[in-house]
Amino acid sequence: MLQMPRKVKFRKAQKGKNRGVATRGDKLTFGEYGLKALENGIMKSNHMEASRLVIVRKMKGAGKLWVKVFPHKPVTKKPAETRMGKGKGDLSHWVFPVKRGKVILELGGIPEDFAKRIFRLVAFKLPFKTKFVTRAHH
Repeated sequence: MLQMPRKVKFRKAQKGKNRGVATRGDKLTFGEYGLKALENGIMKSNHMEASRLVIVRKMKGAGKLWVKVFPHKPVTKKPAETRMGKGKGDLSHWVFPVKRGKVILELGGIPEDFAKRIFRLVAFKLPFKTKFVTRAHH
């Protein structure tokens, strides 16, 4: 299941900078437990899918999952062994720029130790450091 926007205003985007701390989406909104990013980075659509699959397989239908991010930024790549120039490359994949403090995933309806175990497995799949948070203390 490739995650990408249905329609975008511009096909190709500039790289930009990914600095600072998340001020929006830094609190738990739906579930009791969450996975919070501790550093800035980019999350590809296949990172999201891998995380989702781990959670779905471990939970076996129990509880509920909320994915709080969506890959809306296009990344381009030029073919291998191509000379410089001749314009920007073709679309390669979609990413979500993650700022530190952003809650990426939320879980609810399961025990805390089980949620902690699941999020530990998810953390291995992500390209940045994360932290387990609960409603009591984010």
